[in-house]
Amino acid sequence: MEQREPQFIEVGDDDDKRAIAVVETEGEGPSLMWFPGFKSDMNGSKAQMLDHWAGENGLSMVRFDYSGHGRSGGSFEKGTISRWLEEAHAVFEAFCSRPAIFVGSSMGGWIALLLTRILMAKYQGNPTAVAGLVLIAPATDFTEDLMWNTFSPKVQQQIMQKGAFLRPSEYAEEPYVITRALIEDGRRNLLFGAPIETGCPVHILQGVHDTDVPWNHALKLVTALAQDDVVLTLIKDGDHRLSREEDIEKMVNIVADLVNRVDY
Repeated sequence: MEQREPQFIEVGDDDDKRAIAVVETEGEGPSLMWFPGFKSDMNGSKAQMLDHWAGENGLSMVRFDYSGHGRSGGSFEKGTISRWLEEAHAVFEAFCSRPAIFVGSSMGGWIALLLTRILMAKYQGNPTAVAGLVLIAPATDFTEDLMWNTFSPKVQQQIMQKGAFLRPSEYAEEPYVITRALIEDGRRNLLFGAPIETGCPVHILQGVHDTDVPWNHALKLVTALAQDDVVLTLIKDGDHRLSREEDIEKMVNIVADLVNRVDY
């Protein structure tokens, strides 16, 4: 599928300024906003197919890369949840009409939830900022629950004393750099331990064979979303990426259902 050239917005001040790459598909209706995962970019198959579907149906959609990812500037090693959340917020304010539908994959699910919380406080539901959330293998609180708590004492000590740990990945030849700053900042953004409120319908798509974000992690999120309209779809033979044709078709159908429920 053809990759379109992005436009760029600047986020941050002075020496912390970075250029964030954004691809916008113009259209009507609620804006669809794609939140990529950790070490992923906006040109993955799920994001591109959703964008293609949006274009065919005259809907607006926004994709972007976090700093240190894809076409965006900045260093990945400086990345934190707060930093990437700031970038997502800036993209929303610059490109999205309200209400929007957020579609977050893995880490993008966590950031989408965090941004929804910010927007609920800012707009107080008038106008409604977020009309729906589609979360694909959402890695809520992953820096703590799925990283730190699974690391050996030796790895934890290395992160605290040396500032980073090189974690091998099955998705890339080079290991992922897990920094002390990422772990410590993640703790300032944890959602579990208190009710999570979004004020909108939430649909979670989760693979049972996901070894990165176990399916019971999605159940934990469902429990935390006690006040919301939540649907959890488990794909028995699905992995973490959920990028097969049938998986992407499920995702698109879920988004289409939410679009049809929005009064715009």
